[in-house]
Amino acid sequence: MEDITNSFETYFDPTGALVFYQSKGGYNTTYVEYFDMENGIPINPHPLTVNEGKRLATALKVDEENLNHLKSDGIIPSNLLAFDAKSAKIVWHTKAQFRELFFNKNLGIKSGKAHIPPLLWIADRENLNLFAISTGRKPTLSTSLYYAPFFNVYEDGSVCMGTVDIALAETGSIKELMSHWENYFFNSYFSHLMADHNPVNGNCVMLWENLIDNGKLFPTEMLVKTSKKLKDILL
Repeated sequence: MEDITNSFETYFDPTGALVFYQSKGGYNTTYVEYFDMENGIPINPHPLTVNEGKRLATALKVDEENLNHLKSDGIIPSNLLAFDAKSAKIVWHTKAQFRELFFNKNLGIKSGKAHIPPLLWIADRENLNLFAISTGRKPTLSTSLYYAPFFNVYEDGSVCMGTVDIALAETGSIKELMSHWENYFFNSYFSHLMADHNPVNGNCVMLWENLIDNGKLFPTEMLVKTSKKLKDILL
């Protein structure tokens, strides 16, 4: 027979062993003994030294901060523009599309499908900011940002999620975080303008009344340009 052990991709040799002894007396004392390993056989038993204990602690140490870092669970999405794994901040864009939109009955706008412009999203696990883009091309650093033409969005782009329960603290995947925020935003009810900020050229209520369920494309001339470019929100 042929020994093919070394053909495996990774092989681990035992180098040490720990044996824990527990007293059955009233003091519940624990004693740890360390063995060197030679050809798979434990030798040289001795009490675990301070240095050996430190090496063990280092090997078992888990960086709790890194557990909360964002990770890519595959190929990075093509619409992702920037991300910071440590702060969990991500920046991405979405194309113009038809989306189901929900409106509070106090606005007098029926809920339904409407065409929306390309959007620029900035988010972490707790906050969402949203802007619009006037073109369907992939944004560059010099791309101008427009106010997101929706209710519930402040002038600085921050989104008021109202009573929506945001539960993203443990989300570690970039794709998941992007998907969750888009779903949270579009599945919440638009209810009012924020601090008298009108995000469009004209009447925001009439804009969406005319777009809901009629198949019209979003009129980009209704967008209002901000003083920001993409490079400004990446700083």
